[in-house]
Amino acid sequence: MQNITEQLGKNFSPEKALLVYSNNGNRYEKDFYIESYDIDDSGYPVNAHPLSALECRSLAKALDSSGELRRSFLKSEGLLPKEVLFIDPSQTGYAVWYSPAQKVHLFFRDDLGIPCGCAYVPPLVWKADRTKLHLFALKSDLGLTLGSKLYKAPFFNISDNGKVCMGNVKIEIAPDCSLEGFMASWQKYFMGSYFTHLLGSGSAVKGNIVQLWQSLIGTGKKFPVRVLVENGLTLKNIIR
Repeated sequence: MQNITEQLGKNFSPEKALLVYSNNGNRYEKDFYIESYDIDDSGYPVNAHPLSALECRSLAKALDSSGELRRSFLKSEGLLPKEVLFIDPSQTGYAVWYSPAQKVHLFFRDDLGIPCGCAYVPPLVWKADRTKLHLFALKSDLGLTLGSKLYKAPFFNISDNGKVCMGNVKIEIAPDCSLEGFMASWQKYFMGSYFTHLLGSGSAVKGNIVQLWQSLIGTGKKFPVRVLVENGLTLKNIIR
């Protein structure tokens, strides 16, 4: 971030005013028009005109601090973690990484008939941006390539395309979040939320998913990767 301490003692006077117009499209498809006003010696807006290219460049320079935030997004705190598979560090960027087979604490809604507790999960592939998460499973995390097959994540609350329904979990990812903090936050959000219901048109595993987790919670058994269901995707399909 730029240090503006020295500028605080300076006198500033209004020079430009911007008025932003939009059409009535939805928030993803709105068109915008920006009108610029000069400010006269009395402080009144005059000379209304469309925002010029020169004014745009000046405005971009003034807002450079927000650009610095974007450049910090998904920036590693040191050497890249070995689990990282792909990074798009743009303002709307995302990261793809894997987590190895491991024991985690899982939470289930009471009516599922599965006790909350610790169980082993298979290797997982995570794809996330600042607002949404997609999750997939692997039979092995050794020797991953673009052609490595992905499987449905064997959990509740996940659609056929891997998108996770986070329910009422409040997602808070800072604009300047580091790569390590980003990965840790999403894994904490997912593993710390309650599984409530199945999504999608097909089974998330071969067999009964409720019985599967009943047999794994608190037993120390390794996750049986033979029950994973192919989803027709490879790593190449989700890195784009």
